[in-house]
Amino acid sequence: MHEERAGCIETRVPARLDRLPFGAFHLRVIVALGITWVLDGLEVTLAGSLAGALVASPRLQFSDWDVGLASSFYLGGAVVGALLFGWATDRFGRKKLFFITLGLYTAATAATAFSFDLASFCLFRFLTGAGIGGEYSAINSTIQEFTPARLRGRVDLAINGSFWIGGAVGAAASIVVLDPARFGADFGWRLAFFIGAALGLVILTLRTLIPESPRWLVIHGHEKEAERIVDEIEKEVVGLAKPEDLAPLRLKSRDHTPLGEVFKTMFVTYRPRTLVGLMLMAAQCFFYNSIFFTYALVLTTFYRVPHEKVGWYVFPFAIGNFFGPLLLGPLFDRIGRKPMIAATYAIAAVLLTISGILFCAGLLNATEQTIAWMIVFFFASAAASAAYLTVSEIFPVEIRALAIAAFFAFGTALGGVAAPALFGALIATHERAMVLLGYLLGSILMLIAGVVEAKFGVAAEGKSLESVAQPLSSD
Repeated sequence: MHEERAGCIETRVPARLDRLPFGAFHLRVIVALGITWVLDGLEVTLAGSLAGALVASPRLQFSDWDVGLASSFYLGGAVVGALLFGWATDRFGRKKLFFITLGLYTAATAATAFSFDLASFCLFRFLTGAGIGGEYSAINSTIQEFTPARLRGRVDLAINGSFWIGGAVGAAASIVVLDPARFGADFGWRLAFFIGAALGLVILTLRTLIPESPRWLVIHGHEKEAERIVDEIEKEVVGLAKPEDLAPLRLKSRDHTPLGEVFKTMFVTYRPRTLVGLMLMAAQCFFYNSIFFTYALVLTTFYRVPHEKVGWYVFPFAIGNFFGPLLLGPLFDRIGRKPMIAATYAIAAVLLTISGILFCAGLLNATEQTIAWMIVFFFASAAASAAYLTVSEIFPVEIRALAIAAFFAFGTALGGVAAPALFGALIATHERAMVLLGYLLGSILMLIAGVVEAKFGVAAEGKSLESVAQPLSSD
């Protein structure tokens, strides 16, 4: 319920959302919105698995450098899309934007199938990345604002980990579409990109079932609509106490948050949190993008794996990545954010260093290399998922989407955009020692990020979003 006093709103909407048990509504949110991570996993895996096919394409005839460059264009688009759509998500609402961003992704990934040269391929990958980048801010903010506080860590990590369901689907699909017995050398890779477009169309229909975030509505003066939505959600639950028994939150509604206030909040009020978010995102972006976008190139260049067989190696790698955040996720709520985030970052760094040294010494075959990376990324996947969890829960609701976008964008720009191109160049030397240098750089960044989290991280486990970061409009 709410009351209006002296221009202020007294609302119990956040408290009502946090007390809800996990139910059918939350499952619908996860399926309709969390599937964004599946799409991104599909896109990234296809890009990695199709690398050999793009090089072998009679029409495109890409070099290893071209493959890395196209991956960097995808990530560059994600940076631009995150910033543009992140701002729009906080300004115009979560629901409007998660339709726009998914529509852009669907159209652009379908267009990629019609690429005719490097320039067109890079353009369409840039637009696809823009759609996915925009999805991150709109989707993560919405999911955070619907999930009860006591479950937020495990739910968020599980959703982020679903990236690798898309990865597994992409790997399996690549095995089929790249089989020369089924499809021609210049047709299979085109067919692969239609898979994402088809999924996008299905998801657009599912999203009609998801309402606007009640927390966003309250902040923007639509408290009656927010209460109506929460009323509908509560109808699915029995035995709830009366809303009047919950502590209210006093707010002043606002139309938008000026960018000046956004920057002051991030770089003055919450400067240590901004450092944490930037380091976590940059380190995991470099760690992941440097390795995974060139995964196929390592297999084909150093282990002589035929490009049409790469999917068999990507598939188990994706499965290991999925189970990392799924199994470790509950510990982020029980043990706490700071110790678990710092530990997963550090463990991933140490394990990558060990596997990199073994790779450099030529002591691994393709299967053993895949097993080693499965172990490394069991922890790295949980660490990366925790980075997204962190940046989406430690800033006020008024700037949450833009904060997510900013960290994703800057982290990707610093740690991701250059990484695939850099590793493509290192692999092109055919020198294992050169590739090892890239792995060591990724490990160092992860270790630094773990130390920063241990010192400046926020213990947000079990706390409401409003207690982790007080709304800017609080009275």
